[in-house]
Amino acid sequence: MAFDVKMTSGILYDYMLYHTYTGPSGLLGNCMGALMVVLFFYNGNIPALIGGLVVLAYTPWTLLLKSKQQMLRTASFNEPLHYELSAEGIRISQGDDTLLLEWDGLHKAVSTRQSIIVYTSKANACIFPRKDLDGQAIEVIRMLSEYLPPAKVKIKF
Repeated sequence: MAFDVKMTSGILYDYMLYHTYTGPSGLLGNCMGALMVVLFFYNGNIPALIGGLVVLAYTPWTLLLKSKQQMLRTASFNEPLHYELSAEGIRISQGDDTLLLEWDGLHKAVSTRQSIIVYTSKANACIFPRKDLDGQAIEVIRMLSEYLPPAKVKIKF
């Protein structure tokens, strides 16, 4: 199975949101912000409300800016990436460059509403936007489920 992916700042932002808010620091930040807002409703503490709203809005805003900056700085995002999924693994090519990621070296596969994300390390991933899969999303999920251990596949349709 093969498909091309054109990265956009929106897709990158979706990945960054997922990555941040499923990690400990993102969860802790959200909890802190929410507790500050609850504190305002409990005792009317205006600084707590302002602090809570700032904490809750800071991460998404900075990730939005970061995704736009990264799109501008990363030359490889200017051209589509070609992915081929096979029994060997995931082959990524762009221009004359090719890389094979073997299945046993992948960390996990997850999904968001916009993308299927295959982590190649704790912080790096192959991002397959659903819009670029041309109806092949179910086949991609089937292959990921076949070649990765069940504990590594956390994909919702």
